[in-house]
Amino acid sequence: MKRTKLSLLALAAVTFGAFAFTSFEGGSISGKVVPAEGATEAWAISGTDTLKTAVAQGAFSFTSAKAGTYTVIVDAKEPFKDATITDVKVEDGKATDLGEIKLAQ
Repeated sequence: MKRTKLSLLALAAVTFGAFAFTSFEGGSISGKVVPAEGATEAWAISGTDTLKTAVAQGAFSFTSAKAGTYTVIVDAKEPFKDATITDVKVEDGKATDLGEIKLAQ
């Protein structure tokens, strides 16, 4: 009986240890804004999670985004209008590329 309890305790410790050091990988969202100088930053919103990143040389990337569905908003400079992309799906360990986002005037 003691040996069984000890074995179960050891198994539980190993299992807990394996999960304790598992890192959150997340996913990513990236895109390219056209014209490159037309935007300053981008936002990704999913429920209460809000991510913000700069747009540099027309490109942006959100790393370590939790799995879920996001709305991505590109904050444009005048005379351009903000762009909104809905239903952006993110999966753990996968990259979501929005491709080219053309800003309207």
